[in-house]
Amino acid sequence: MNKYKLLSATIVMTLSTTLASPLLAVPSLFAYQQASSAYEDAYINGAFNIGSGNREQANYNLDLSLSYDKVFSSADRNTALKFRGIGSRSRDAAKDAEARWSYLASASATVDNYFRSGSKGAFWYGRGEVASTKESEEKESKDIFSKLTIGVGYGRVVNVTPMSRAIRLIESLRANNSLSRLPSDDVYQSIAQIISTEDAYESKHGRDYQQYWISDIEASLKASGATNGALGSKATLKVYKVLVNERISTRKHGWLVRGGVGAVLSDYDGEKGKPALELGAEYHRPLGNQTQFSNEAIFTTALKDSDSSYVVNNTMSLTHEVSDVVDWDNKWLVQYNKTDGSDATTSNALSSAFNYELTNQLDFNITTTLTKKNDNIDNNGNDGVDKKITMGIQYRLK
Repeated sequence: MNKYKLLSATIVMTLSTTLASPLLAVPSLFAYQQASSAYEDAYINGAFNIGSGNREQANYNLDLSLSYDKVFSSADRNTALKFRGIGSRSRDAAKDAEARWSYLASASATVDNYFRSGSKGAFWYGRGEVASTKESEEKESKDIFSKLTIGVGYGRVVNVTPMSRAIRLIESLRANNSLSRLPSDDVYQSIAQIISTEDAYESKHGRDYQQYWISDIEASLKASGATNGALGSKATLKVYKVLVNERISTRKHGWLVRGGVGAVLSDYDGEKGKPALELGAEYHRPLGNQTQFSNEAIFTTALKDSDSSYVVNNTMSLTHEVSDVVDWDNKWLVQYNKTDGSDATTSNALSSAFNYELTNQLDFNITTTLTKKNDNIDNNGNDGVDKKITMGIQYRLK
């Protein structure tokens, strides 16, 4: 009888303790409460190969690309600045073959203004775009493309990278035996908010901002009771390694749709002042804390009775963090182009790259690319699938 009483008392005490102190779990990235946010992604990619042997002349291929994204987010407004630049130069091994080159550069600025502060609902937006392209085979230079658009939209995309970095930091400290238990969701939110304001710390404290930034993160952890007193030098070094020396790709969550009208101020064909209709959509979702899926689509057409041209662009990407130093980056770009009086053209480009982090700013990558263009023209050199494997360097500007 005494044994049964002791067992019953133990069960009651265990249940009481569990109910009073529920088990803590790692929060979802979707739970991140964004007050304001800013992020900047800037990369330069380069790949070069050369061959000679017993051929007529040395052949080579040089590919360069630059991508830049800067996004400012607040409860009332999102502002996005983007730049893309792609250039290549190559020469065939055939005798007297001349070098061929091409480039494409584009820039845009988009401002989303929400009708209700902090909502994920309706907004009005304005966008400006400019682009230029040229190939060595073209005898005449093309005009610069420029367009202004204004319209309305619905939805919001939230930058959840600060929460992703906070989760990664807590996991590292737990593995380092620097924390006695998982902190509460509120502590994760607090740390993520401190991480998101890194630029503000740098602006206030200058070159030595990291000591103040990391100190406030440690103070938040200490106040939570998840540490046994001060974290100590071992944990501080781990915090520095995760937040400063390690880099993760941007994590975003949410969706939005847009529709607007505008004017093509100048086009590649020299025509100016064409009215245009624009429809667009975005969808972003982190698949766990190591994987990011994104898809962006935009449809543009001219609003003129004599012009039935339109362009559809769709970009799909999937990035997976294989380890702390290896990322697997996949992209699928599709463009459908219908010009007035000519057949439609469909272009597909599928790439898969493994990026190995040499430093927190320099990556070595191996990329496999498949490209295919359907233009309904036979025997013009692009009927098959173009296959390419390149090795190169990626440098993170920011």
